[in-house]
Amino acid sequence: MTRAAHPIEVESYRILRSQVDTERLPPGTRAVTERVIHASADLDYASDLVCEEDALHAGCRALAAGAPLVVDVRMLAAGITSRQCVVALDLAPASSQGLTRSAAGIRAAAAEHPEGAVWVVGNAPTALRELIRLAAGGVLRPALVIGLPVGFVDAAAAKGALRESGLPALSNRSAKGGTAVAAAAVNALLCWTPVR
Repeated sequence: MTRAAHPIEVESYRILRSQVDTERLPPGTRAVTERVIHASADLDYASDLVCEEDALHAGCRALAAGAPLVVDVRMLAAGITSRQCVVALDLAPASSQGLTRSAAGIRAAAAEHPEGAVWVVGNAPTALRELIRLAAGGVLRPALVIGLPVGFVDAAAAKGALRESGLPALSNRSAKGGTAVAAAAVNALLCWTPVR
């Protein structure tokens, strides 16, 4: 069932498209890029996002098939409008064995959802680093990783490591990002129907 867009949303997308040419983008990349720009009012995302079209299709198919949606923090889960999420931070043990709580939560969630989940990190670069480490070790095989953590410490580098990892991914080049941006990317995939 498709929801009817509010007139303010329709006008917002009209303005967005008058300022940024998104028509040249592949359909999944366009859906994500427009939703992220709409949510952030930041036109720089048109060139900052790094979308792998095949990975977006795979993530969309996994979500449609009911794959778990694992997010790093509750704030991100709150922004996802039509799907229950597993919140990794809620699974973090009291003792984190030298890890940040975010990384410990990712480790705990990976033990519960090792295969085929869609993983979304919008808060902590340490969570994204742990996810990459677990995947490199064969502990985790995600359908898609949306890595959009924000911050001045390691955010851009962690996202670069995600792109270099070979995992199916959606990320951005800069230090910006965050839970609202990550939620917008997920919501775009939940609303978008790829052509088969």
